[in-house]
Amino acid sequence: MSIELPESVAGYFTAENTDDTEALLGCFTDHAVVRDEGRTIEGLAAIEQWMVEAKRKYQHTAQPIEAFERDGKTVVVAKVSGNFPNSPVNLEHIFGLAGGRIASLEIR
Repeated sequence: MSIELPESVAGYFTAENTDDTEALLGCFTDHAVVRDEGRTIEGLAAIEQWMVEAKRKYQHTAQPIEAFERDGKTVVVAKVSGNFPNSPVNLEHIFGLAGGRIASLEIR
């Protein structure tokens, strides 16, 4: 089954799964905010550090399995597999877009 995703969201998952930090950062606005594991990460430099740390810690991949709109945001349910208890798990990735790029991302 193919899932239709906005270009920046599809690019995020491709970059996430290929460890392409530069491509991942290109999906975000300059002042984007990420919320993950109880933390708030703001700006591209902090997002880069978050990605590198998460990859080192979990060695994870994220495969989109469902996508829909909720409250003006794009919600992608992804099967996340990696080096953590109870892997794999399905997590919601809630994307707020601005100008075709990711302005906010909450993972829960």
